[in-house]
Amino acid sequence: MADREAARPLRADARRNRERILAAAVRMFTEDGLDVPFENIARAAGVGSATLYRNFPTREALIEAAYRNEVARLCEAATDLLATHPPYEALRAWTRRFMDYASAKHGMADALRAMAAEGGDPYGHSRDMIEASIAELMGACTKAGVIRTDIPTSDIFAALAGIALTSARPEQRAQAERLLDLTLDGLRRTA
Repeated sequence: MADREAARPLRADARRNRERILAAAVRMFTEDGLDVPFENIARAAGVGSATLYRNFPTREALIEAAYRNEVARLCEAATDLLATHPPYEALRAWTRRFMDYASAKHGMADALRAMAAEGGDPYGHSRDMIEASIAELMGACTKAGVIRTDIPTSDIFAALAGIALTSARPEQRAQAERLLDLTLDGLRRTA
């Protein structure tokens, strides 16, 4: 029993280390490319190289985990935003987070495609998870009477994916914001 209690803080610390590694990896992959040395990622995360390698023994494992973590964070944001914002504002804020996710994914796209080509499934259930988050946001907006009811979730996902495909680079962010606003304006319920 005492051993388990002593291990609890270590597990929380290990979880924080893992989260810091993933955040640093996404940031560095997006800014510096996929060839950034593991030592640089470890340093940016504030951990030793051994900690990074213990959690992610290969670059592919780190890239896949970083991508999956970004999807999870994006999807969790839907519920968090609905708890703190009116539904339409939550949807609007979430679409900006979607663009942050798309920018990070853009930086890792080549590696993710290569992993998929080799038979891996880095994307897993990400589309289903993202569409479920969109449905949650749209459901709250529909219930509040602020958006149309004739637009399926898959259409909004396709619109967001299209915006991300054409405007995911950091220098295109202003264009992405305009396109997001245009898309959301098209969702608004008219009198």
